[in-house]
Amino acid sequence: MDTLLKQTIDLIASTQYPEMTAEGKAELEALLVRREAEKGEIMLKEGETSHHIVLVGKGMLRQFYYKNGKDLTEHFSYEGSVVICIESTLKHEPTRLMVEALEPSIVYMLPYDRLLQATETSRELDIFYRKILEYSLIVSQVKADSWRFETASERYHNLLKHHPEVVKRAPMSHIASYLLMTPETLSRVRANL
Repeated sequence: MDTLLKQTIDLIASTQYPEMTAEGKAELEALLVRREAEKGEIMLKEGETSHHIVLVGKGMLRQFYYKNGKDLTEHFSYEGSVVICIESTLKHEPTRLMVEALEPSIVYMLPYDRLLQATETSRELDIFYRKILEYSLIVSQVKADSWRFETASERYHNLLKHHPEVVKRAPMSHIASYLLMTPETLSRVRANL
């Protein structure tokens, strides 16, 4: 097993499913396919169907979409994160979300159909799959609640507190769209901290 792959599986397991055994990690490893992406590469385009869950080993990705001609960031992912376009992957339908590498990245692609087959015989992978879906749903709910109930300043403060890597590494224009504010508003919020 390459060192980065082992580190990635260990990191994701520690946050998603800490009880995962060495055998379960080996089963997961057997399903993963390494992929490298260049900075700026669109790894999943609008209109394509997502067939993978992505485990980020190195680098930063963002999920984004266009609305009224504007580029809006939905989510950032970096080392130890899982990327999934839930609707496209689960329903086998074209996505409106795109995935872009913000940095040179190394990811591990988990083919969805192979994962589903493996969950039928592996309790460990079945639990792992359930845990990443649960986590994805929670992240979506937390983000929706943030948009509904928090001020711009609170949204930025929470991003800084919970995901400082995003603030350090992502372009401010993407951070602003993720937080549902203009770059000018983000500049004012940052200046007031």
